[in-house]
Amino acid sequence: WIGAPDGTQSFVVTCIDHDCPSAPDDVNQPDREVPATLPRVDFTHWLLADIPASVSDIAEGSHSDGVTPRGKDAAVAPIGVHGQNDYTGWFAGDPDLEGEWNGYDGSAPPWNDSIVHHYEFTVFAVDVASLGLEPGFTRDELTAAIDGHILDSASIVGVYASNPRLH
Repeated sequence: WIGAPDGTQSFVVTCIDHDCPSAPDDVNQPDREVPATLPRVDFTHWLLADIPASVSDIAEGSHSDGVTPRGKDAAVAPIGVHGQNDYTGWFAGDPDLEGEWNGYDGSAPPWNDSIVHHYEFTVFAVDVASLGLEPGFTRDELTAAIDGHILDSASIVGVYASNPRLH
């Protein structure tokens, strides 16, 4: 990113899927499709705060490297402070994957979903060097911490579907 406003002390990056099924009942079931009429909820894929103002890009793959059973440590961030993503709740109760998931974990829409998912990546320029968040912070904690500190933001939306019918 370029063109940060005067007074920028750090950046925050988020990635939110605005099309996550609100109920898991039909997800990845071979005999049915997740209906387009099912209410959708936001699903947090990435929260990264306290990115130094001198940083203007994030290298591909630098904040995620495949699937890690039982979560990912929030303390491991090449830059900034990682927050918790929503795979923590999604995998709750799964004996192989349950754990605290932090940092970036990418798009994985249900292979039988009837709609394309929209992934919104947002960069926020903020007026403080640190939001004072501990590793593993939640989206609600980020929202509260960033309130009143946003100088500007920019977003880009990527679309993706796993369902072959939608390609």
